[in-house]
Amino acid sequence: MPTGSSKRRLTAGAALVVAALVTTTACGGGSDEEDGKGAGYNAAIGKVANESAKKGGTLKFIAKQDLDSADPQRAYYGMTWDFMRYYTRTLITYDTKPGAASNKLVPDLAESTAKISDDGKTYTYKLRDGLTWEDGSKLTSKDIKYGIERIWATKVITGGPGYLKSTLDPKGEYKGPYDDKSKDKLGLKAIETPDDNTIIFKLPKKNGDFEQMLAMPSGTPVKQSEDTGAKYTQRPFSSGPYKFQNYSAGKSITLVRNKNWKKSSDPVRPALPDKIQVTISANLEENDKRLMEGDYDIDMNGTGMTQSGRTTAIQDHKGNVDNMQTDFVRYVALVTKTKPFDNEACRKAVFYATDFASLQKTRGGPLAAGEIATNVFPKSIKGHDDYDPYGIKERKGKPDVAKAKAQLKECGKPGGFSTKISARTNQPGEVDAATALQEQLKKVNINADVDQIDGADSSSITGSPSVVKKRGIGMTMAGWGPDFPTGQGYAQPLFDSRFINENGNYNESQIDEPKVDKYFDDAIGTVDPNKAGEIYTDLAHEIVDKAYWMPFIYEKNISWRSSRATNVYSSAAYSGRYDYISLGVSDKK
Repeated sequence: MPTGSSKRRLTAGAALVVAALVTTTACGGGSDEEDGKGAGYNAAIGKVANESAKKGGTLKFIAKQDLDSADPQRAYYGMTWDFMRYYTRTLITYDTKPGAASNKLVPDLAESTAKISDDGKTYTYKLRDGLTWEDGSKLTSKDIKYGIERIWATKVITGGPGYLKSTLDPKGEYKGPYDDKSKDKLGLKAIETPDDNTIIFKLPKKNGDFEQMLAMPSGTPVKQSEDTGAKYTQRPFSSGPYKFQNYSAGKSITLVRNKNWKKSSDPVRPALPDKIQVTISANLEENDKRLMEGDYDIDMNGTGMTQSGRTTAIQDHKGNVDNMQTDFVRYVALVTKTKPFDNEACRKAVFYATDFASLQKTRGGPLAAGEIATNVFPKSIKGHDDYDPYGIKERKGKPDVAKAKAQLKECGKPGGFSTKISARTNQPGEVDAATALQEQLKKVNINADVDQIDGADSSSITGSPSVVKKRGIGMTMAGWGPDFPTGQGYAQPLFDSRFINENGNYNESQIDEPKVDKYFDDAIGTVDPNKAGEIYTDLAHEIVDKAYWMPFIYEKNISWRSSRATNVYSSAAYSGRYDYISLGVSDKK
């Protein structure tokens, strides 16, 4: 999944200060007195900070960027998926436990995880009793089927993941509910609803990750009479414990209790606060200041504090911060359809010319920002290893100018070339890192203009091959975390040619390679996760060997939790972000 977004200006000197501060705190831990009112440094890593069952009050989020979409079938940002559990439910979901334990799939709308046929192609679920919509009407299996069918309506429902579509209907025969000629608009043959409490999925080919796909918001039910198509994002209809009171896009969100939600039907969500408020502001430094002053509890975007913010937080409020290891990888995609990056040697020139250590420093140093990456997979995914064909670790992240120039000569550009690198203005450090990369590439006469874009527009700019071509973008800087914790759930949207879309495209390198596609088919076709991991290892090597996609950081960040926030813990299921559905507040302010 892509990261959310934000913007700041950062100096190398300040980065070194924070790196030193984090080193000190990481070694010491700190007493409660040193930590002030907070639960303690890293108190929400692997455990629950401020555990409490207290109900009531208003939980206050600050956000630098709005949800990419409030529509569950269109959303693809990790923070959006995390936030959506307030008002959406799925057949199964992720457990509300700290750390790696959160990756366990547990029943949500369903009574249990699937009953799977012997051939691995049929998944059957029975629904819980007492499931309701926000208007009090019964939620049925047909609502779940209809919600999933919306994924097929790609002219209207844009931007979300396509796993269910490609798995249930690989030939693309179904046209979506808006073009469905059947009377009930439930014509997708791969899903059957023999009664209101039963839903059956019939896969053309077995896929061991299928339940992971159903746990994503794209598996959320939608009540057909409330579906407003492209406008549904303005006011989704709730199946969860909260509903929208108001939503002003780009400004604010207010959720209040859904009085027709029944706790007896939902073992997952504690639903502690009475109200959830989100304030959206692009002033990142001010956002951090307001967090530290107690005006807000959590940063909804979850991509870490600004340079100045984390310096102050670590010095003065150490007990309120967590140094999170996320499952995100920061990377540069080299667009194979933009000349001269259609030439492998020209792409390799970028790998050799890049100063990875400098990029790491620009983002805050090894402890604040994460270690240098050489594999496309994060360490949590089977398929990760220490493969490093460019010798990046051996040269301690420093560039190899001689080899970069040799590659330029081989690709027929001995005098260098010009290109553009996109970077999101509201993603912490991204423009700064792109600017640093720009300076590094100049040393081998690769002149890369930085094309700054708003992160909210990325799906229609860097996610549109025609727009990328029109703007002449040759490199895209971004970050990515797993949609679900397997090689398929991390890498298929990035590298599989069958996932290239005209809008909402995340195969930004536009890799169209049958060998790569076959790796996915072979790995998905095995039920042995270790065997699949071996195949994904080969896939990862192929991507780096061909210089399609350049990882540079396994991301960490410094995240803030207010002293009044309760039940705070880092969730591996949400790439290290706090699990929003469990949060409460310790007073009623």
